[in-house]
Amino acid sequence: MRNYQEVLDFLFSQLPMFQRTGPAAYKDNLDNTIRLDEMFGYPHRSFKTIHVAGTNGKGSVSHMLASVLQEAGYKTGLYTSPHLKDFRERIKVNGEMIPEEAVVQFTESYLAKNEAEQMEPSFFELTVSMAFDYFRTCQVDVAVIEVGLGGRLDSTNIITPEISVITNISFDHMGLLGDTLPLIAAEKGGIIKKDVPVVIGETSSETSFVFEQIAEKMQTQLTFADQEYATDYSMLTIDGKQSLNIKRNNELVFPDLKIDLLGIYQRYNVPTVLKTIDVLNSKGWHLTEDLVRRGVLNTIRNTGLMGRWQIIGYNPLTICDTGHNPAGIKLVVEQIKQTAWKELHIIIGMVNDKDKNEVLSLLPVNARYYFTKAAIPRAAEPEDLRAKAEKFGLKGDCYPAVRQALSAALVHAGKDDLVFVGGSTFVVAEVL
Repeated sequence: MRNYQEVLDFLFSQLPMFQRTGPAAYKDNLDNTIRLDEMFGYPHRSFKTIHVAGTNGKGSVSHMLASVLQEAGYKTGLYTSPHLKDFRERIKVNGEMIPEEAVVQFTESYLAKNEAEQMEPSFFELTVSMAFDYFRTCQVDVAVIEVGLGGRLDSTNIITPEISVITNISFDHMGLLGDTLPLIAAEKGGIIKKDVPVVIGETSSETSFVFEQIAEKMQTQLTFADQEYATDYSMLTIDGKQSLNIKRNNELVFPDLKIDLLGIYQRYNVPTVLKTIDVLNSKGWHLTEDLVRRGVLNTIRNTGLMGRWQIIGYNPLTICDTGHNPAGIKLVVEQIKQTAWKELHIIIGMVNDKDKNEVLSLLPVNARYYFTKAAIPRAAEPEDLRAKAEKFGLKGDCYPAVRQALSAALVHAGKDDLVFVGGSTFVVAEVL
């Protein structure tokens, strides 16, 4: 029997992993996922599911939905990716990470079963199988399943959920999903199933018709959350929460809805959550306003979500955020503008397969930059990042490791300054 560290070494070093190596680890079919599911006796059929896709916001939406379901007393599984600090963050039941021994037992079982099969699954394919098997073992009532990449060919897409949710569409992973918004929408719309209602978070003239066509073909109910729910503003409360006034069809229905996720971009995610809950209630679930309020207020406590406009230090105020594509960075920059600071320090690292120029063009010029790289093969070199950044008037120094960049920023920053860490999920993971 292997120990947990040996199993992690196997998962991270022996299996193709997109987070580390990029597109080379991406499988363009569900063959391995289907074979793994059969190998373990179709575990995903043992519990109800909610499927969440989208370019940005799918993590926040997944965690808020899971929190509401937990408050309602449902035993709730949650599968998300990537993890920030601990592999086991990916697989949770009622907010508790999968135990180390369960990770070991599943991996040992897979290796024994695979002696005859000789499959070569990717890291993501095997982790999805592990999640479904663990949720069955725990006898969860429902599992919120976040898509890893895309939708149509994502390993999670063997489920037939209660509802499919697509938060929004913007440019990301174009080499795999397509180089136009309609093509990307078609890939993410691949999670839409026959007779399974679908909620789209944000309406867009460039992509809405794609979802309408797929829904019509699948003969299913389609709704756009932002056509019903909206919030005009958000404000921080004295106790460090965010308060939203939510209108439905221009009527105030959720006054002073408090959430513990601080990013202003949550104003786009909360309507998606509320519309999803409406549809679930129409199917016989019982998620009352009180449960919704408790759920979104206690998302971090109930699910352990990290990395969304997360304050990690004071004097200077130090914040990290996992937004890493142009649409996500645009909202981060908007939040930075609305935050009080004397001088701005930005620690940034990116991965090679992202559109660096478009992201860098969005960043504020009036900041001191600390260009760095996460400890993964996909990471862009800090010197390359700085050379590109200089074309947009961004000035700063290079640091070979994230911790060194953070240390330098904290030395240079005054107590009234803002230090922001971002550009890549993996950079955020290293400061956490």
